[in-house]
Amino acid sequence: EKQVCRSISIRMIRHSESQNNQVYRDARRIFKGGTPEFDLQGWIKYVDDRRSADPGLSAMGEVQAEKLAGYLEPHLRNQASSPVRFVVSPMKRTLLTILPTLTRLNEGSGGEACDVIINGFYHESEGCHTREEVEPGMNAEQINKILELSGVKASYVGFQNGEENGWYSHGDGPETRPESEERAAKFYLWMVEFLDQQLYEAEEQNQEDVFDAGVTLPEEEHERDHDRFGPRTRRRRTAIFVGHGDFMSLVLKRIVAGFGHAVEKESIPHRSAFVHTNTGITELEYFGNGKFLIMSSNQTPHLSGPDDGHLITGGSLKDGWSYLMPNDKFLLDA
Repeated sequence: EKQVCRSISIRMIRHSESQNNQVYRDARRIFKGGTPEFDLQGWIKYVDDRRSADPGLSAMGEVQAEKLAGYLEPHLRNQASSPVRFVVSPMKRTLLTILPTLTRLNEGSGGEACDVIINGFYHESEGCHTREEVEPGMNAEQINKILELSGVKASYVGFQNGEENGWYSHGDGPETRPESEERAAKFYLWMVEFLDQQLYEAEEQNQEDVFDAGVTLPEEEHERDHDRFGPRTRRRRTAIFVGHGDFMSLVLKRIVAGFGHAVEKESIPHRSAFVHTNTGITELEYFGNGKFLIMSSNQTPHLSGPDDGHLITGGSLKDGWSYLMPNDKFLLDA
């Protein structure tokens, strides 16, 4: 007898290009990063003078966010049940990335199309700081100001000093690498519990949007599996996690390895990592009890037009991803 494999559709999305991303990109060009002529001191001063603790989007990032909304809005309207669940980092760049999508989805819905959770544990590695000085980050009132144009009323979790205070007001310095790894383990456990609760409620209440998507009903035979816009006879429960490149990699490492430990091996931050371009989308299926299936990774279908190539940013080795790899001596000594 075939096992019934009910699942929830998951999207993990990195934010659009931030103003800081642009600062680093410009610094690499100006000071010849990666070449024998690299001016390290010039690079450091340029970045320190321009980097923000919690930046908004660059002009490029604003275009990416609109392109993302142009893809997600028809996809979710036609194939996801309502409300769509969103779990979003409390940082400004993630909020501004998903804001156009929330606004479009909520049009005419009375605010019922989206269920948004701002999770204080889902911020980027290192926390919120300027030149090593801690900044508190935004509180719920300030985040609500950003979201109000969309008609969304968010709920808040993971604000360690309460949602009336900034999401990083508990910090006493930039977050260290071991602290980022530990927080990723905590977020992974929260994520699994959140998704398990969704599955439990669907079964208890006999809700029709959680089902075995591997089974085709007779009335669905005309539907094409890889068509992201065609209307579906059965719309699926969908959760979208909007976060950051490095921290998403830490969470995905735990999803793939199936463990919640703080680190893989003591003192080694990474032996493998996942890269995402700005607004890159990773699709997963969640089957309960920590069981994930990765369907695709770091896709940008919304940036696939003939004139969109310049909009794909932030996902190359020149963007610094290789620095996540420990050197050979580090590995051999461990």
